[in-house]
Amino acid sequence: MSAVSFTTSAPAGADALLSALYGGELFHLGASAASRRLVDDARALLREALGDVDDDLRLAPARLPGDEFFRRMGALRRRLYLGEDFHEHLRALVVELGFDLDRVAFDPLRLRIIQGGGHHNPAARAVYYPHRDTWYGHPQSLVVGWIPLDDLREEETFVFFPEYLRRPAPNDSEIFDYDAWVRHGWSLKIGWQDPEAGLRARYPQMTGPIDPAAEVLGFACGAGDRILFAGAHLHQTRAQIGERTRYSLDFRLVDLADAAAGRGAPNVDSRARGSAVPDYVRGAPPHG
Repeated sequence: MSAVSFTTSAPAGADALLSALYGGELFHLGASAASRRLVDDARALLREALGDVDDDLRLAPARLPGDEFFRRMGALRRRLYLGEDFHEHLRALVVELGFDLDRVAFDPLRLRIIQGGGHHNPAARAVYYPHRDTWYGHPQSLVVGWIPLDDLREEETFVFFPEYLRRPAPNDSEIFDYDAWVRHGWSLKIGWQDPEAGLRARYPQMTGPIDPAAEVLGFACGAGDRILFAGAHLHQTRAQIGERTRYSLDFRLVDLADAAAGRGAPNVDSRARGSAVPDYVRGAPPHG
């Protein structure tokens, strides 16, 4: 059993929370008023997209042809990522955690879908790569939030390799140029909008094995729980075994002053080029 564990309550104030995250703390916070509202609204749209199914949403994808399911989920991903109402959901989440909206910017909500047996699909192979989010042109001050839409067992979520926060992992992150990536397919930012992207695009990945002696931290969770971690943490999605699909939402957040000053988690191996921050949505809502 891993000696590493999650912290289950957030410190008061954004500066203390950011300091803890940059230092490597992993937070598993219970569902909040804002996260419950978000889950309810996202599930309502998911149910509508799947055809007002009466049965378990996690089993519904098996009833649709693959290309039709992909089309419907692509439209829903755009809605969640671009919709101002879901930006407001995210602002509410951020304020709950003690952040000042004038100080932050975020990469909005992304719907993640891990289908049962999806790890056998060559087009989805990059989903299962061990990776750091900072390998994709995000700053070392990146904070990631992850929220499940259902109660999930440990084997249905993902794992962290905590000691790798300060330990290099062999990787090819130098292949990733953010500016070139969005120039030829901005919709890929939203996540898997192109069904062939996983076959054509090159995504950063490890080029060697993870130390088998390295500690591994997994978790079970309830719908609406909030998992917070530094984007520099090495982590990996688990294969979804069986017929049930996993739905979750995640977002990325930066404190703009920390990003400008180069503060954040240690950079032990990221060589990605370009910066995603100029494309983030500013925390404070638009006026007028």
